[in-house]
Amino acid sequence: MSCREKSRQAKSPDSTQCSDSRKEKRETIGRKKKEDPLKSNHAEEKPPVKETTKEKGKHLTREHSREQQTPPEKTKTQIHSSRSTSVKKPPLHRDLESQATTMRSETAKASLKTTKPKAGGKAETLTRCTKAAGKMEGAQLKEKKIERPAGGKKETAAEKSCDIEHADKIKPKMLKTRSVSGDSVLQSTLGKLKIRAKDKSDTSKVVNDFIGNLIRHLKKETICFQDVDEPLRTGSYYENLKISDPDEFDVMLPMPVERVQIEPFGENGAFYSVALKRGNGHLMKFQQNDVLSASEMLQEFRNEVKKFAKGFPAWTIERKKGGCPAVTLAHKVGSVTISLDVVLCLKVTSSWPSFTSDGLKIDQWLGTKVKREYKWKPYYLVPKYEGRGNVENDGVLNKDVWRISFSHIEKEIIKNHGSEKTCCEREGASCCRKHCLKLLKHLLHLLKENDPSLAKFCSYHAKTTLLHACCSRTRDSDWGASDLSRCFGLLLQDFESHLRRGELYNFFIPSQNLLSGLGKTRCKHLADCVKEQRENGFPIFDAYLQNPC
Repeated sequence: MSCREKSRQAKSPDSTQCSDSRKEKRETIGRKKKEDPLKSNHAEEKPPVKETTKEKGKHLTREHSREQQTPPEKTKTQIHSSRSTSVKKPPLHRDLESQATTMRSETAKASLKTTKPKAGGKAETLTRCTKAAGKMEGAQLKEKKIERPAGGKKETAAEKSCDIEHADKIKPKMLKTRSVSGDSVLQSTLGKLKIRAKDKSDTSKVVNDFIGNLIRHLKKETICFQDVDEPLRTGSYYENLKISDPDEFDVMLPMPVERVQIEPFGENGAFYSVALKRGNGHLMKFQQNDVLSASEMLQEFRNEVKKFAKGFPAWTIERKKGGCPAVTLAHKVGSVTISLDVVLCLKVTSSWPSFTSDGLKIDQWLGTKVKREYKWKPYYLVPKYEGRGNVENDGVLNKDVWRISFSHIEKEIIKNHGSEKTCCEREGASCCRKHCLKLLKHLLHLLKENDPSLAKFCSYHAKTTLLHACCSRTRDSDWGASDLSRCFGLLLQDFESHLRRGELYNFFIPSQNLLSGLGKTRCKHLADCVKEQRENGFPIFDAYLQNPC
């Protein structure tokens, strides 16, 4: 008899009877165990097993979240089994504990290996626990994967986010820096293009001295040209648009004509045949069949210049160019060889030709009053033609026609270019119109040096592009001096657009397309060259700046 039974017998009067009944029950349980011990245990102790499974499931969830710190399952089993053998317990409790240990081992294996779940309530419970543990384990592995560097330090998500924000802050600064860099290249180029005051003074003195003496010679020593008017100084030098060196000068010597009859030659409105009326006796010798011969008059003028130049041995006359209205002379002043174009022209004081009625669209830019004042000024005709000189049209040879010129108006517009009278003056704001034109002329010059196929393009194409652009962007604020890079970029885009369309109309004569004789292929090629320079930060200017010459 056990101790518990002795104590119970002492407390209860029916202890002997209870003891007998318990013996019978134990014998019955023993017989059932022999027949089916596992079934008996499950049938007797089913509720405690369920409770144990839930507890173990919760425990497993915690265990697998700390998998790296948990000892192997075999060790656990050995520890539990040793403890179970060291402590004396009733047979039923020992069986239940052994079963729970086995279940724990199987559950741990299921969490590490994918196995098929067992049927029944216990299997479903274990499967849920295994899945939960697996999810937690996967989450831990993902976290560890992020933290684990692969071949070096790897940025975390927070660091990447910080880098993106930092990049977003830096991007505007980079764009601004790039813009500043572009401005720097353009400003440096303009600085290098600036003519030194001493060189400008020396060359202009030489040119003015030569022209003054030539006019005196024509007035005193000739009959045909004794009525020559005061020289008309035009071109880039006198428009303050000359770049690099003061090596090119254009001077027009006007011959006033009181009454003339002009007829359009061709369809573009730029060329005319001229017939003198009474009152122009000194020039009548050059007129045949009511046509004033430009070629004969130019040849006579050239001969007189040659006579005069003999007294100035420092000046040499260059060879005549076909279709060119100028007599070109060269002179070396210091290290600079200057070129002087002397152009004989007719000064016409009558109304402008009808072909100019739709030109000079400066109303929104300089105002209608300024436009009206310009149109009251005379216009000029220079002995210039296109194509072959001996080609005849309506009884007139090409070499005998005259081209209309408004270079004096262009000079006035460039000089007084602001929509406000104070533009670029001491009391007013500065603009970058002239700077943009200088840069465009220089860009065209460098491109022509690198590619001889572009030789037919000239600075007049650049000037005409600027005049049209000023009529499109009329306000002085559109050409702010601080916005040089932006303004120059827009001007280049205008130039590219004209080239790609093959259309750049004379600013005064809208019917004349200045690109008509150059070919679309050549125009497109130049547009591509300009675009390449614009989009790549003007490497041709960088090369120019690095050149010590």
